[in-house]
Amino acid sequence: MFVQYCTVRRILQSLCWLAGALLLLTLTGCAQNPVTGNQDFVLLGVDSEIAIGRANHPKIIEQYGRYDDESIQAYVQSVGDKLASVSHRPELLYRFTVLDSPVINAFALPGGYIYITRGLMAYLNSEAELAAVLGHEIGHVTARHGVRQQSASQAANLGYTIGSILIPELRGGPSQDLFNVLGGALLSGYGRDHELESDGLGAEYLALAGYEPKAMIDVIRVLKDQEIFSAAEAKKQGREVQGYHGLFASHPDNDTRLHEVVSAADKYAGPQQAKVGRTDYLKQINNLVFGDSEAQGIRSGRHFYHLAMNFSVDFPADWQINNNPDSLQSLSPNGDAIIEMRATDLNKKISPSDFIKQRLKIDKLRAGEAFNVNGLEGYTGILAVQDRLARIAVIYLRDKAFVFFGGVKNNKLFGQFDADFVATAKSLHALKASEMTLAKAVKLDVVTVTKADNYKAWAKDSRISNSPLEQLRLLNGDYPAGELKQGELAKRVH
Repeated sequence: MFVQYCTVRRILQSLCWLAGALLLLTLTGCAQNPVTGNQDFVLLGVDSEIAIGRANHPKIIEQYGRYDDESIQAYVQSVGDKLASVSHRPELLYRFTVLDSPVINAFALPGGYIYITRGLMAYLNSEAELAAVLGHEIGHVTARHGVRQQSASQAANLGYTIGSILIPELRGGPSQDLFNVLGGALLSGYGRDHELESDGLGAEYLALAGYEPKAMIDVIRVLKDQEIFSAAEAKKQGREVQGYHGLFASHPDNDTRLHEVVSAADKYAGPQQAKVGRTDYLKQINNLVFGDSEAQGIRSGRHFYHLAMNFSVDFPADWQINNNPDSLQSLSPNGDAIIEMRATDLNKKISPSDFIKQRLKIDKLRAGEAFNVNGLEGYTGILAVQDRLARIAVIYLRDKAFVFFGGVKNNKLFGQFDADFVATAKSLHALKASEMTLAKAVKLDVVTVTKADNYKAWAKDSRISNSPLEQLRLLNGDYPAGELKQGELAKRVH
């Protein structure tokens, strides 16, 4: 007990010493916040901040892709420039980029590099909402949130590194856990406050630029509707909810402090009526690609088409299809079964059965069967993965081997889904002439609603793969049960 007491005492003494060291860092690493005028703890100067954005911008473009529509890019840049010119750091050269991604997101790099996905743009319904997103991200840049957070992380890591060199007890176990908790608390403490500060700054910039500040609340409602929809979809499929990370994620649209900071921006509004710009925005995003890009392949109902790789495959009806960068996944309605498909290069002239043995390192298959379907050579069989039954199939198409894996939650369900596994693998085929059009990207179609229009009819004719009725309502701000209004502009997807 005495030894443990001495150890704890030494650790506490070390923590006190480290607190002094960090205090010294704080005194030597402070800079005036461009927004508040207060002294912030930062370890990076403005030139270093800009260098971070400049160095990482090409990596962002490589990962997500830049949306290939210069009119959309110019439009977003023009809206962003209006906000940046009235911000606390107008001297920065801001770059606003639309990313070619269906993911619903927006984010900023230090130094004025700001990104919004076409996925998020599809669900916005006015220029003021677009300005709210961009204004929020500008707020992160002007308040130097990224630099402050990185500085805090560096300080926490530096404190542990110094301590672990001098005090052996700090090198692992409970002491390291303690530093992780302290560092995590420091960083997580920034999250909510930073997001709220960016909401307030974004609303301020909206008002100064002539936009309606309350559009900030409207955007949060859009994202919260998405969150509710995603949770319902996850529950239906029996999978965990993937929460929204990033923009506005830290508070609900009825948060009292949120409404307070947005309302505070009213004092910056000019004498003219604040701009919303619904019609202008909807006309700009007409023909915007929705969902999958042609480069990644197109989902349409239970079908998947890939123009560049020249193939098509069909999944079971009513299954959720997830189009990942390196694979296709399909989940049964209750999440009891999954099918995954990947494609890999063929390098040797071997049979599909030998491919399974040599390339996949699987040599114990039950009920192995060679087959030829749609003019393609294939092989399939059943294997046990950690005592769980699964179906494996390999089919050759030109110089690619398409590998299918079908699995279930428990072995009792295998017989129920195995026919679906086999049917999906054997549906693979080269694109037919009639499918070339279907392999083209799906786009938004902005139209004036007529008396005959309703969401159910639109959903029936839509090429949206998953929950088209709900997604059409989300696109137009009518989720969960709203209806189209005659004479208004609305977004549909064909």
